[in-house]
Amino acid sequence: MKSSLFVLVLIFAACLPAMAQRGGETVFDLLNLPQSARVASLGGNQVGLAGHDLAMLVNNPALLDSALSKQISINYTPYIKDINYAYGAYAHSFGKVGNFALGVYHVGYGDFTGRDETGIITGDFTVSESVLQLAYSRKISTHWHVGAALKPVFSRLETYNSWGMAFDAGMFYRSANGLTSAGIVVRNIGRQLDYYHETFESIKPDLQIGFSTKLAHAPFRFAITLQDLLTKSLLYTVPDENKNIAFADDQNASKDGFFDDVFRRFRFGVEFVPLKNFYVAGGFNPRMRHDLGVESKVSTVGFSWGFGLRIKQFQFAYGSARYHLAGTTNHFSITANLSSF
Repeated sequence: MKSSLFVLVLIFAACLPAMAQRGGETVFDLLNLPQSARVASLGGNQVGLAGHDLAMLVNNPALLDSALSKQISINYTPYIKDINYAYGAYAHSFGKVGNFALGVYHVGYGDFTGRDETGIITGDFTVSESVLQLAYSRKISTHWHVGAALKPVFSRLETYNSWGMAFDAGMFYRSANGLTSAGIVVRNIGRQLDYYHETFESIKPDLQIGFSTKLAHAPFRFAITLQDLLTKSLLYTVPDENKNIAFADDQNASKDGFFDDVFRRFRFGVEFVPLKNFYVAGGFNPRMRHDLGVESKVSTVGFSWGFGLRIKQFQFAYGSARYHLAGTTNHFSITANLSSF
């Protein structure tokens, strides 16, 4: 049974068209934002790492299991400039029927002043986007979980509105000793259903594979995720007369360009877990460092860190990620299980 489902997911993903779209070329990019502080501290994405935070279901719905039943999760991120986003979720298990979770995440882009073509102020307006996440998972064997999530997306840009539908499907494996886990997920399968004006914009699907392992006799856990597996190439050319920092396509890419393209698809993370209720994490996002780093001073762009601790019935997590020299983002998560009160 588990093997058949695993193959089915892979076949379904392989049937999706390989796309060459990159950041800014698709609609509803909020679907790719890290909602969990722990995930943010581990490079921004981990689909093969088990956790006790419902916000990690954004990365792989198969992470939902009965241990998360009656848990509530609240996450907040003051992003770049006046942009803020938040996530909230609740989960409940129904025995053999399976595990269900309801989540909502919302992004507010701040206040804007509208002007007409002559520069006359027409009034203030706001921009926001929201996602409703309906997730389901069930255990299909001793070590395997399967999960899926339906995600209606709503967007408002001044007087323009758009909405669409996205879908995630994933699998998650955990070893008998709990030290090793792995996951595979196809994220954001869907389309825009109502356009802002008259132009259709696509949603970019993504096949991701992740793996994590904890050392048996040392307090370290390592995690790695490979994403953008449906994208033909992540390389691009910056329109600069003096210097191109990357290749325009695969045909012009050299051997070094090929390895550079592959390396950008990885997300690396490591956790130091000296106590059961405390961890310190660090991560690295190669694509973030390459695409958003300033050549004259790359600094710590692409690196992230964070920590988490449990105090009585509450679990707190903090993550910090350096996306650009212009600023660092801070991610906050609080989770609690209502049955513990």
